[in-house]
Amino acid sequence: MTAYATGLRVSELVKLKTSTIDSHRMMVRVEQGKGRKDRYTILSQRLLEELRAYWKVHRSKSWLFPNAKGGPLSIDYAQKIYNRAKLRAGIEKGHGIHTLRHCFATHLLEAGVDLRTIQTLLGHASLLSTERYLQIRQHRITTMANPLDLLRLPD
Repeated sequence: MTAYATGLRVSELVKLKTSTIDSHRMMVRVEQGKGRKDRYTILSQRLLEELRAYWKVHRSKSWLFPNAKGGPLSIDYAQKIYNRAKLRAGIEKGHGIHTLRHCFATHLLEAGVDLRTIQTLLGHASLLSTERYLQIRQHRITTMANPLDLLRLPD
C-alpha cells in the first residue's frame, strides 16, 4: 500500500523512517533518493490511517519498516512480501514491486495530474523518464473524445 500510495522506488521504501511521515502537511519526505537527492511525495489519508494502525503494533524508533534486528528491510525481502501479497490476491499481471510505482504515475495522469507534477513526485531529473513510465490504458484511449468532435462548428 505504501509503495503504491507514494510512488516510491523499493530502495526508498525500505529506507523510510518514522520521522519522514509528515501528517500535518500530508507529505512523505524521501531522504537521499536516487541521485542522493531529497524530495517530497504525497501522503494519502487512507495510507496515514493504515500506517498509524501498523505503528501501534510494530513500533520502531527509526525505521518505518524494520527488519528483525531493528534495521531497515532489505530490498529482496520487500520484493518477497509484495510477491506473497500478489499471489494471495490472485493477481497475475505485473512483475515486481516496481509495478506499483508505474501504476501510481499512470493513475495520477489518468486523474488529470500534469506530467511535471508527476515528475517531481517520482523524483525524475528528466521529463522523458516520466513519459517512459506512463502506461496509458487502451480503454482510456478508446473512450476519450476526439478533439475535432469537441469543436462547435457553424452549421
